[in-house]
Amino acid sequence: MDNYDVVVIGAGPGGYVAAIRCAQLGLKTACVERGVYAEGKPTLGGTCLNVGCIPSKALLDSSHHFEHLQLHAKEHGIDADGVSMNVGRMQKRKDKIVKTLTMGIAGLFKKNAVTWLEGSGKLQPNHKVDVCDRDGNTLSTVVAKNIIIATGSIPAAIPPAPVDQENIVDSTGALAFDSVPETLGVIGAGVIGLELGSVWRRLGAKVTIFEALPEFLPSADKAVAKEAKKLLGRQGLDLRLGTMVTATDTAGDKVKVTYTGDDGEQTLEFDKLIVAVGRVPSTAGLGAAEVDLALDDRGFIIVDDECRSNLDGIYAVGDVVRGPMLAHKASEEGIAVAERIAGQSPHIDLGLVPWVIYTWPEIAWVGKTEQELSGAGRPTAIGTFPFIASGRGRAMGELDGFIKIIADAKDDTVLGVHIIGPGASELIAEAVLAMEFGASAEDIARTVHAHPTLSEGLHEAALGVDSRTIHI
Repeated sequence: MDNYDVVVIGAGPGGYVAAIRCAQLGLKTACVERGVYAEGKPTLGGTCLNVGCIPSKALLDSSHHFEHLQLHAKEHGIDADGVSMNVGRMQKRKDKIVKTLTMGIAGLFKKNAVTWLEGSGKLQPNHKVDVCDRDGNTLSTVVAKNIIIATGSIPAAIPPAPVDQENIVDSTGALAFDSVPETLGVIGAGVIGLELGSVWRRLGAKVTIFEALPEFLPSADKAVAKEAKKLLGRQGLDLRLGTMVTATDTAGDKVKVTYTGDDGEQTLEFDKLIVAVGRVPSTAGLGAAEVDLALDDRGFIIVDDECRSNLDGIYAVGDVVRGPMLAHKASEEGIAVAERIAGQSPHIDLGLVPWVIYTWPEIAWVGKTEQELSGAGRPTAIGTFPFIASGRGRAMGELDGFIKIIADAKDDTVLGVHIIGPGASELIAEAVLAMEFGASAEDIARTVHAHPTLSEGLHEAALGVDSRTIHI
């Protein structure tokens, strides 16, 4: 029976990063991973790399190029009539990107002497972990002083729309279409639904998105959500808020969706239906009950602020614990736990984890929204700057959206930054850094930003907190 300082269960963004960091710190480390994705071979990287973050961004990028050539190339002096999309070639590009990156993780494991144990990890008493095959049979057992659980999450299911990965698909199936559906239904107007809906709409599908909540993007700042709803609707996404899908019926190659809303019960027919109603923690087969690992009523592993579970020497990170289900949050938690095991004192502020929605324009935010601060009775000062007034934005032909900075009205500390516009996923990093150091809006306003850049918009919004914006 092999002994390790650390065994990590799961090789997604939380697990593989934790394993590498543990090895860097001189800890004998193994990582258990069962994932079988492309070509039916065991693969590292978890959902994010194989059937989530990376492939979806590859398709978003390809579809964005296609739509740009169709709708906007002429104004740049580019004649590109008769542009067509080869979906098979697009999918091959996506698969190549994924394969390259997963092989890269395998190379990093080898470089850092991390042992990859192929199979599923199941907890046993006395810090033992069984490595099991897909049928639950034990292949081997290892012992570790410390165990890090990073088993991630899986798509949530709903009874009215059972996924068959043919007509009714989850996010994984929606990344693998071999042709563009003429009509596409999406259940869920969250991050996943909006991104996948955007991919196939750009390529020509008529997309209808059903959202049970009456409010669009309720977690985002209201001003950003309002702008996003307007822009996405203008692009052609049919957003139906306050609608509940009650039944689906598959007949041949069509899916009939029954839903209720303000106009009562109605039905629509689609070529494909995507179920994107969120994700749930993946703890099945982990052996939590057998070792008395504490879970909450939603299936998340209960941990403290340092990701410690109720069992000594057992930690959990990422989607399987509290906090935002985001790959970068999982990675930072994995690094923090590795360093904590090694005797260091790392720091993570879950309140400063950036959120990004990779539609176009992109949507990104960090910190508190205006409605949250108003509800808490905290006085604020707000500065905004629209991209229509940005020199770089105008040169790019990207005029939609704005940057919004919310600061404390008394001491000017930045409390939240909200962006909808080109490059929002990159621009938000400056805001996160500023807030991590407790910066004021004045600090950002006094920082020189290169011209012409989109980041000047953040500078102008900071000036706007003090009502001294220059270019509007």
